[in-house]
Amino acid sequence: MDRVNDLDASDDAPDTPLASFAALRTDEGRALLTSLRDYNPAEELATATRLRRDHPAALVSAALGQARLRQRAVAKFGAEDAYRMFFTPNGVEQATRTTVATYRADRFAGMGVRSVADLCCGIGGDAIALARAGISVLAVDRDPLTAEVARANAEALGLSALIEVRCADVTAIDTSPYDAVFVDPARRGGRGRIFDPEAYSPPLSWAIEAARTSAHAALKIAPGVPHEAVPDDAEAEWISDGGDVKEAVFWFGTAAKAVRATLLPGPHTLLGTGLPDPAPGPVGRYLYEPDGAVIRSHLVAEVAERVGGRLIDETIAYITADELRPTPYATAYEITDQLPFSLKKLKALLRERGVGVLTVKKRGSAVEPEELRKKMKLAGANSATVFLTRVAGAPTVLIGHPAR
Repeated sequence: MDRVNDLDASDDAPDTPLASFAALRTDEGRALLTSLRDYNPAEELATATRLRRDHPAALVSAALGQARLRQRAVAKFGAEDAYRMFFTPNGVEQATRTTVATYRADRFAGMGVRSVADLCCGIGGDAIALARAGISVLAVDRDPLTAEVARANAEALGLSALIEVRCADVTAIDTSPYDAVFVDPARRGGRGRIFDPEAYSPPLSWAIEAARTSAHAALKIAPGVPHEAVPDDAEAEWISDGGDVKEAVFWFGTAAKAVRATLLPGPHTLLGTGLPDPAPGPVGRYLYEPDGAVIRSHLVAEVAERVGGRLIDETIAYITADELRPTPYATAYEITDQLPFSLKKLKALLRERGVGVLTVKKRGSAVEPEELRKKMKLAGANSATVFLTRVAGAPTVLIGHPAR
């Protein structure tokens, strides 16, 4: 594998990011990182003072920064990988978590894909999952430090034979030798999160055209992307992990115009059937809160059909039903009380029930959950779930608990 990013003389200064990163990969740097695995960031000053007695100050600073990033990365990559890998601040923030990347890699493998051009690869999270699925990867990023980190991660996890890292402008890459293309455009800038897909780097329109040059492709998009932005020749998928919506993906070479919601772990995949929203009706014994991926993908009607339910309001994504039908696509609650919105009445009822632990959910209400908890002045041994919402257009409070 060619080392596209080999450090030149200009990178030898100890205060450059590339030089600092190179120092971490020396025997001394690796040993220092190993010793910092369980360090307490609250004691960083004392730790730094102690380590500087035996190591250069610049190396200690770089190691402490990397140790903090590894601790943050455990949530996405798991401890076994995170403490072997290297990270940048943006890399930890923007990398795909392992569960999602593994699911996508498995989809590619199931299509018969054996090679992927991973454009805007970042620190290599998706490339790692693809390689572990037996797929060879060209991982491309234009930032020299990010590319070097991706290369180091491939080496650290024993995947160098399957991952070639190249520091280059993705728009100049010839993807024709590869079975598939994966593009993860940068969705953050100097001012934070970018919401306009044409302001991504590279723009979404370029990524779509790049995807169309390959037999198979996937474009990772922010989950808030409007449905109107989905190309006519693409499938749109919204993915959640542990109940949190993580991303949307435009797939090419699958079922055009298809819509799906995928929930991890599982995976559980709900396919759109084009059902119209069910008519709203009275609140029944059970309330279903659809997973965020279901809501984002506009598949609430498909879940309502599965549970034999109806909406509580034509503008609210809560489903109600008279019977309990378990489903992975929504969380069910048994409703015990329904009352018009009134903080005074709610407080009195919670006090009467001895509720001291309150879970507050809202949809279609301006009241903030934390504000409500403070006003309730809770005390007691019981727990309850409160829904601040609208029923048939009227502000309403529903009280219940997770269905058993």
